[in-house]
Amino acid sequence: MSAMAEPKRWERLAWPVVATALLLALWYYAVRWTATKIFPSPREVEAGLATLLHHGVLYHDILDSLRRVAIGYFAAVALGIPLGLLFGWYPAVNQVVNPVVQLLRPISPIAWIPVAIIFFGVGDYAAIFLVFLGAFFPIVVTCVDGVQNVPLIYRRAGRNFGLTPAQILSRVVFPAALPQILVGLRIALGIAWLVVVAGEMVAVDSGLGYLIIDSRNSGKRYDLVVGAMLLIGLIGLALDLLYRRVEKLKPVRWGFRDES
Repeated sequence: MSAMAEPKRWERLAWPVVATALLLALWYYAVRWTATKIFPSPREVEAGLATLLHHGVLYHDILDSLRRVAIGYFAAVALGIPLGLLFGWYPAVNQVVNPVVQLLRPISPIAWIPVAIIFFGVGDYAAIFLVFLGAFFPIVVTCVDGVQNVPLIYRRAGRNFGLTPAQILSRVVFPAALPQILVGLRIALGIAWLVVVAGEMVAVDSGLGYLIIDSRNSGKRYDLVVGAMLLIGLIGLALDLLYRRVEKLKPVRWGFRDES
């Protein structure tokens, strides 16, 4: 069976635009048909966001959310990748720590909100801590799997060329595992973006998550609620597309592919 033809460039651009236009039209006519006074129309959402943007509120909320995600996420990357490489490189160490990782990993970061508030109070640190937790475990697990999936022949070839264990790990194993690690980083970023919204609803007084809960509680401004939800989705999509571009760079595409 022949593979499906790769979509043309104009198709990759046109079809998402068409789908978005159809969704907006469905949304608009659904609001008109139901004559609801609660759920806003696309035009009302646009007007509400424009007002916030004009007063500078929306700009600061977006930056605050991105800042918290950036700090928590890169802290998870800085700690999670070295630990994941270490655990994957030393199976004995992984056997010791893996039960603890598997115990903590399924706990939703949202469940840590009361603990985060106890540790850090209401503020940025609590939200950043939640982002860190949400991103840390996927990064560690992916790094461990990536290292363990590198074929043994790669390590033997490195030893034959006289490389030290540290050089084999940094110059052979890590680049070979990088494509899989990047997948984990992309998943972790998506989780981090989800978690920061939940954390901002209870732990801080700014950001897109706070905008949602504050708009709901202060005058039931559902135009702003829906607008913030759409912005969360759009920013998440942009972050995911950015990571997909990174995955296509030549330095990270040489990782092994098991053809068996």
